[in-house]
Amino acid sequence: MAHMSGSDTFALQLERDPLLRATVVAVAVFDRSPSWGMLVERIDRASRLAPNFRSVLAPSPLRLAPPRWVPDPDFDLSWHLTRLRAPDPGGLGEVVEYARHAGMAAFDHNRPLWEFTLLEGLERGRGALVMKVHHSLTDGIGGIQLAAHVVDLERDPPGMANLPSEEAPGRPRSLDRWLDAFTYDTRSVLGHGHALLARLPGTVGRVARDPVAAVGQLAGTASSIARFVRPVLSTLSPVMTERRLLLHFDTLDVPIEGLKAAARGSGGTLNDAFIGGITGGLRRYHERHGSAVDSLRLTMPISVRTEADRPGGNRVTLVRFEVPVGIAEPGPRMRAIDDLTRSLRAERAIPYTDAIASVLNLLPIGFTAGMFKHVDFLASDVPGFDREVFVGGAQLEAFYPFGPTLGAAANLTLMSYRDRCHIGVSTDWGAVPDPDVFMECLHEGFEEVLALAG
Repeated sequence: MAHMSGSDTFALQLERDPLLRATVVAVAVFDRSPSWGMLVERIDRASRLAPNFRSVLAPSPLRLAPPRWVPDPDFDLSWHLTRLRAPDPGGLGEVVEYARHAGMAAFDHNRPLWEFTLLEGLERGRGALVMKVHHSLTDGIGGIQLAAHVVDLERDPPGMANLPSEEAPGRPRSLDRWLDAFTYDTRSVLGHGHALLARLPGTVGRVARDPVAAVGQLAGTASSIARFVRPVLSTLSPVMTERRLLLHFDTLDVPIEGLKAAARGSGGTLNDAFIGGITGGLRRYHERHGSAVDSLRLTMPISVRTEADRPGGNRVTLVRFEVPVGIAEPGPRMRAIDDLTRSLRAERAIPYTDAIASVLNLLPIGFTAGMFKHVDFLASDVPGFDREVFVGGAQLEAFYPFGPTLGAAANLTLMSYRDRCHIGVSTDWGAVPDPDVFMECLHEGFEEVLALAG
């Protein structure tokens, strides 16, 4: 069976502190309630295509190796996929509040780490699917890959092919777990050794041809790794400093063409416009509280997914960096953000992040957890479907993702769908005790970015 990656194992260990739970919640809103039978069939199919959705984690003895995924012998789809009547009066606010409660509840690690709930009886006959998933099961792009096996391109699709087979269940015996741990470590050592030997001729050749440049490359890689692991001992925001075990969820909608046009005008990307809108809102929020900040610390995921990866799975690495907030004009601020993100995507440490996480796993949880709590906010954008899609005969109207705060003050995650960007905003009640003011500032921040597009 597949082992957890070093990064996911690191995230799982951090969850000893409940502020650092890696729980993702998403809300899909439909024009009517999807057919229950078709929804069950689609989710059943998707879970078979991504076997970790039907697996539990088996720990390694003495933590000699990362936990591994093994098929759950007690897997029960009806436990993970349920249906309820939405709370009255059945608006989006009630759905988001239900999602908030789901996001604050811990997973049962004796079962696969996901729960879906269909909320029926919404106003105007609509329905909503609240999806709660542990980040180790999938990242945003992997989630869209799996969703492609759930959605249809028409309201009344043809029948589906037979369901894929599922892996045989069974928990490993104690002796098997010990053997697995030792063979994992042996494979890791041999694998790293083989990789070093494979690179050795090229490295020797580079040193012989240009020793100064070769040493410079090694120093650059070491410096990049040092930037990834350097301790963060203070919060840059003088306002968003407290942390509590309470979350607030909210939503924001932005036209995708407006963001793209604003980005083009500044020579950047949609992500630059997205971060530009957030930082504009954060500058206003701090000004409302009588503070001025030049920069804030952001954690942003960078995808390391390849074509060889299976659907689902968590294939991102997290990078921390400071973004400009004090630049009042949105255009120059977005250009500065673009320069930063371009350099980060070229960081030499990125291919080594899984190994770095494995080493960080050996440090005391209190030390590593403290670093996360000094991050000011997280932000991520995920490209979704660019045309209308249906699930069980119901048309998808909106999709709001709510990412984990991971000890930060806020997480803002964007999912594009058709002509809209749907943004889920998760805030820590300790850091942001006035979420209405926070959302007003975010609206203003995005309005000034959209104004660049006319």
